[in-house]
Amino acid sequence: MIARAAPLTRRSAPLALAAALLLPAALSAQRAPTDTMANEQVDRYDWVRPEADYVRRTEMVPMRDGTRLYTVIVYRKGARDAPILLSRTPYDADKATSRNRSQHIEEILPVADAEFVDDGYIRVYQDVRGLGKSEGDYVMNRPLRGPLNPTKVDHATDAYDTIDWLVKNVRESNGKVGITGSSYLGFTSLMALIDPHPALKAAVPQSPMVDGWMGDDWFHNGAFRTFGFDYDLGQTVKSGGGAVPKGGGDEYAAYLAAGSAGDYARHYGLLDLPVVRKVLEHPSYDSWWQGQAVDKLLGARKLTVPTMLVVGQWDQEDSYGAPAVYQALEGQDPDNRLVSLVIGPWRHSQVNYEARELGPLKWEGDTGRQFRTRWMKPFLDCHLKTTPAPCDTPPVLTYATGEDRWEVSPRWPAGQYRPLYLAGGASLSWQKPAAGSDSYVSDPAKPVPMLPRPIHMQGEEWRTWLVHDQRFVDGRPDVLSYTGAVLDRPVHIKGAPKVDLRAATTGRDGDFVVKLIDVYPEENSANPAMAGYQLALGIEIFRGRYVNGFATPAALTPGKTYKFDWSLPNVDHVFLPGHRIMVQVQSSLFPLYDRNPQSWVPSIMDARPRDYVKATQTVRWGGDAASAVWLPVAADSPAGAATAAN
Repeated sequence: MIARAAPLTRRSAPLALAAALLLPAALSAQRAPTDTMANEQVDRYDWVRPEADYVRRTEMVPMRDGTRLYTVIVYRKGARDAPILLSRTPYDADKATSRNRSQHIEEILPVADAEFVDDGYIRVYQDVRGLGKSEGDYVMNRPLRGPLNPTKVDHATDAYDTIDWLVKNVRESNGKVGITGSSYLGFTSLMALIDPHPALKAAVPQSPMVDGWMGDDWFHNGAFRTFGFDYDLGQTVKSGGGAVPKGGGDEYAAYLAAGSAGDYARHYGLLDLPVVRKVLEHPSYDSWWQGQAVDKLLGARKLTVPTMLVVGQWDQEDSYGAPAVYQALEGQDPDNRLVSLVIGPWRHSQVNYEARELGPLKWEGDTGRQFRTRWMKPFLDCHLKTTPAPCDTPPVLTYATGEDRWEVSPRWPAGQYRPLYLAGGASLSWQKPAAGSDSYVSDPAKPVPMLPRPIHMQGEEWRTWLVHDQRFVDGRPDVLSYTGAVLDRPVHIKGAPKVDLRAATTGRDGDFVVKLIDVYPEENSANPAMAGYQLALGIEIFRGRYVNGFATPAALTPGKTYKFDWSLPNVDHVFLPGHRIMVQVQSSLFPLYDRNPQSWVPSIMDARPRDYVKATQTVRWGGDAASAVWLPVAADSPAGAATAAN
């Protein structure tokens, strides 16, 4: 028989405790002294200790071509019958899952994951092929297999193969997978919707890169966004990557001194990067760009996975993508069962962080967390949990800035378009005025800055530049400002304002930038920081050579009046009583966008110093050439409210 140990008594317990405390010292005493010259480097230390409240697995998941992708799987200990939430990233899956080297799951994962892992979700991050610890070659925006990609693999097949492996090899899961992520991760989330795996039940792409030429990272309506050079160098170089080594001074001065975008790239050796050469070789909206446009790819297929598209109203990087995909898919979904749109009061990717404010703007609470807990998680729950609550996903969810409230709409845009005309005396009118015009001289040697100088397109300055007070350019001789009268009633807009600009130039090419601005009252004792503030609601550029088609650039005829049409970013905003509406027109936004030489050159990327010339830009208003910004006025705006603008 086995003798049973005697139970501890109050008298014997202290003795047992003392013996236990002495045990480590006794074991240490038995260990041989460490050699002073012993090599002090060790191969590995597992920072996830046995007391951790989570499991963190790393796997090399095989793809159909044999390439293995590094995948980190994290879940709270004891998870069972759990949904999987996947993100495919170029930004290091290890880093994403070790925010803090902690033994608590909420501490190692990004802030936005807490709501999910606290409710039993399995969180998975994967390095895309060629980056991090994944095998294979890296193509920044790897096209779908087909004309631009003769291989058999792309982000769609990699997502499929990853999901297939996860549901077969993560025994804690319930076999249902959702995919999410912002920016590049939004792009990979959308690509997973092309020929999706049957286990993929929901997607939440946030600020996705959709069309790099039309309005996301690389170009906007044909104008090149120079900040992409820093991203290229940081993203595609194994050794020596990072920001372009131009120093820490004023980027306005650095780009101006360099000349054209091509000159800048040559000066800093960036033509050694294939990604830079590819962009410079395709300055127009040719088949190369069109073949990569994810909204076109998805629009040509039947959507089968419920998808919630998310974007920030002041997204400084990818404002175009989510609404473009919504427009491409919304017609397939008359019952609002598959695709929904969310527009929050955020900068790029701010939905995943604390979002109580943006620059000088303060919101009613943490709007990022509000969205994640009230709408995003219930959306994923109802599609991913084994026994879910009924789905109650709003077709369109937006945050009405100005009045600070969430709103639900049946469709988007949610307003009726009304023209707000540019008029004489630098004014705005809801009635078409008599004909007239205003002119200014655009000088490429002195481009209009995007921010007060010195300019640094990184950090908080970059994240909040779209909400910067526009008074710093109001009054410049090369900026036209048209201002309405003080509003006596609110004007609520819900949609993407549309620009209809009738303009001429003495040059043979030219850019036009239009800003829609909410001008705050000059006196504001309740919030002095906002007194007289000129808050931009939308800033967007159009490159003149594309007036007849984005794939067919052509020289402009000097003196001819053209009709330039484009859209500003989507917005839900209330212009309050006491405020004014302003529209600004200018011809550069530097150094964010490269300078237009205003003479004709086949590619602006290769413009020479002598190609940059002054031009007189004439904006026409009223009569048969009535320039206007068409505002999507919501039904809750009081009848006649807009007439207070003038």
